Amino acid sequence: MSKFLKGTFILLIAGLITRVLGFIYRIVLARSIGEEGVGLYMMAYPTFILLVTIVQLGLPVAISKNIAEAEAKKDYGEIKKILVVSLSITISLSLILTPALILLGPLLSTTLFTDDRTYYPLMAIIPAVPIIAVSSVLRGYFQGRQNMRPSAFSQILEQLVRIALIASVTKAFFPYGVEYAAAAAMAASVIGELVSLIYLLTTFKLKKRFKLRKNFFQFVHKGKRTFNDLMSIALPTMGSRMIGSVAWFFEPIVVAHSLAIAGVLAMDATKQYGALTGYAMPLLMLPSFVTFSLATSLVPAISEANSMRNFKLIEYRLQQALRWTFLTGGLAVIVLYVLADPLMQLMYGSNKGAYFIKLMAPFFLFYYYQGPLQAVLQALNLARAAMINSLIGAIVKTTVIFLLASQASFGITGAALGIIVGFVLVTILHFATVLKKVSISLYIRDYAKGFVAMGAAGWLGYWIFEHVFIAEHLAVRVLSSATGMGIAYLAILLVLGLIKREELQRIPWIGSLFA
Repeated sequence: MSKFLKGTFILLIAGLITRVLGFIYRIVLARSIGEEGVGLYMMAYPTFILLVTIVQLGLPVAISKNIAEAEAKKDYGEIKKILVVSLSITISLSLILTPALILLGPLLSTTLFTDDRTYYPLMAIIPAVPIIAVSSVLRGYFQGRQNMRPSAFSQILEQLVRIALIASVTKAFFPYGVEYAAAAAMAASVIGELVSLIYLLTTFKLKKRFKLRKNFFQFVHKGKRTFNDLMSIALPTMGSRMIGSVAWFFEPIVVAHSLAIAGVLAMDATKQYGALTGYAMPLLMLPSFVTFSLATSLVPAISEANSMRNFKLIEYRLQQALRWTFLTGGLAVIVLYVLADPLMQLMYGSNKGAYFIKLMAPFFLFYYYQGPLQAVLQALNLARAAMINSLIGAIVKTTVIFLLASQASFGITGAALGIIVGFVLVTILHFATVLKKVSISLYIRDYAKGFVAMGAAGWLGYWIFEHVFIAEHLAVRVLSSATGMGIAYLAILLVLGLIKREELQRIPWIGSLFA
C-alpha cells in the first residue's frame, strides 16, 4: 500500500470514530431538546464557529509547518518562540472577543436572529473562546512534531464528554424553558472542550523539552520575525475558512428574516431551520469524513509531486481521489435517498427532515468532491483562487436563500435550494481552476457505469425495505436494506470493472476476504 493510501486509511478510521460520536451527540441532542431547541442551538452554533475561526487565526496550520521545520533543526528555542508568540496572539484575541460577545449578545439575539431566546445559547459559548485559544495552539504543536495521537485522542475525548453530559444537563434545564435547555447543550460542548484542553496540557507537560513560562515575555518581545513567519501562512489559510464561517454566521440570520418576510412566525422559522440544519444536514454531511481523509492525504502527496514537476503523478493522485470520492459518495447518496424517512424516524423519532434529505442528497456528490479539489488547489499554491471561489459561492448562496426563502411558495425549501446552489457552484469553480493547472482526462463511460450501479443498488434497497422483514423492527428493516444496497453496489462495481480486486486486497481486513 502506498503512503498516500495508508495515510488516507489511518485518517479514515480516526475520522469515522469522531464523526460517529458527533452524530450520536446530534441524535441525543435532538431527542433531548426537540425540533425547536435544535433550531435555537443551530442558530447560535454558527456564531461559535465564527469565533473559533477568528481566535485561531489560521495558526494551527502555520504552527504545525514552522515547528516541523524547527524540529528538524533541533532548534528548541525557536519552537518555544513559536508557541509563546502563538499563545500571545490567540489569548489576546480571546480577551477581545469574550467581552465583545457579552456586549453584542442582546443585539444578535433580538435584531439579527429575530428570536430573543437565542441569547442564552450565545452566552453559553463565551467560556469556550479562551479554551479554544489555547487548545488550537497545542494541537498545532503536536501536529508539527508529527505526533497525531494527542490531537486525535483529545477530539474523541471531547465528543465522549459531550455525549455523556448532553442528556442530563438538558433534562435538568428543560423545565425552565427550551432556550435554557439549548444553552445547557451548548455548555456541554464547552465542558467537552475544557476536558480536551486539560488532556492536551497534561500531555504537553509530560512531553515538553523546555519550560514554557520561563522568560515568557522576553520571548514575546524577540518574536517579531516569528510573528511575521506565522502570519505569512496563517492569514491566507484563514481567508477561506473565514469566508465559510462568515457565510454560515449570516445563514440563520438571512433565513430568519427571509421567512419573516414570507409570513412565517419566528417560532415556526426556528423549528424549520432546526429540521434542515439540525436533522437533515448532519446526516447528509456524515459521509464527508471519507473525502476529508482523502483531502488531508492529498496535500502532501500533490505538494511532493508538484515540487518535482511530476504532472503525471499529480493527475494520477487526483484521479484516484476523484474516483474514490465518486464511488463512496455514490453509495452514501443512494442509502440516504432511499432510506430518508425511516432513518429520520429511527434516529430522531420524527421524519420532518426527510424531505430535505431527498431534495438535497443527489446534489451532495458535488459537496463530497469539494474537499479533495480544495486540497489540490492548496497543494498547487492556488489557495487564493480557492478563497475567491469560496467567496463567490457564499455570496450566491446567501442571495439565493434570500430571494427564494422570502417567497411564501418556497419558504424553508428556498434555504435548502440556496445551500445546494452554493456548494455546487464552489465545486464547479474549484474543478475549473484545477483544470487550468493540471490536464485531467474525464472517463465518461466509467461515470455512466457508476450511475447505473447507483440506480440498480438503490432499486434493490427500496425493494428490500418494502418487501423483506416487514413484521420486524424498523431498525432491522433499515439495516437489511442498507446492507443489501452496499453488497449489491460493491458487486456491480466489481463486475463493471470500476473497482479491481487487487485494489481491495491492499486494504487491511477487507483484503483478506479477496485474497
